[in-house]
Amino acid sequence: MKIFCGLLIPLFFFTDYSYAQQRVVAECTVTYQISLEEPNLNKEVEKALQQSSKTVFIKGNDSRVDLNSPSLLQSIIYDKSNGTAVILREFGNNKFLTKMSSTEWRLANKQFDGMTIHFVNEFKTILGYECKKAVLNLKDSSIYNIYYATAIVPSVREFEFQFKDVPGFVLEFDVKEQSASVVRYIATKINLSPVQASKYDIPTSGYRLLN
Repeated sequence: MKIFCGLLIPLFFFTDYSYAQQRVVAECTVTYQISLEEPNLNKEVEKALQQSSKTVFIKGNDSRVDLNSPSLLQSIIYDKSNGTAVILREFGNNKFLTKMSSTEWRLANKQFDGMTIHFVNEFKTILGYECKKAVLNLKDSSIYNIYYATAIVPSVREFEFQFKDVPGFVLEFDVKEQSASVVRYIATKINLSPVQASKYDIPTSGYRLLN
């Protein structure tokens, strides 16, 4: 099951006026709860998901996404100013670091080219923000349902390529791939306090460099 998925969403029909009404959020921490809907879900998998979380940190042109689970710690640090990314992974005592140029980051998300988006006249309130629904369709038949806050937008969005062109801050989404499983992420907390700059420091030792 893919936990991080990237989507490229071409949008051409939002006016400059609609963007002008939004607040650009340049400092925030957002925590997401992860759940899995699957027939006959294994109890061990269910327990692991209950202990898993996703946290997004935004600071100016920098972003970081932490995925914490019992078996994996993964961080994706993205620099909007040059389009580069660093991926840190920890499996027990094994630590790995992967550096990606802007071209490599774009190629890593190439599979989402040609995706379509359909806006739905459906709304819900998440953490006090009115969110609008959209349905994203990939060429491989995967389907994403997203809810994005229309009043706020993160200062950097390319770190999660699936939300690169979504006109707001995505606070809930789920993905159904070719199987019957559905992975859902729902924001449970948003903190607009400044984020420590050290969150974006790249380790210089202790990690094995992977190409």
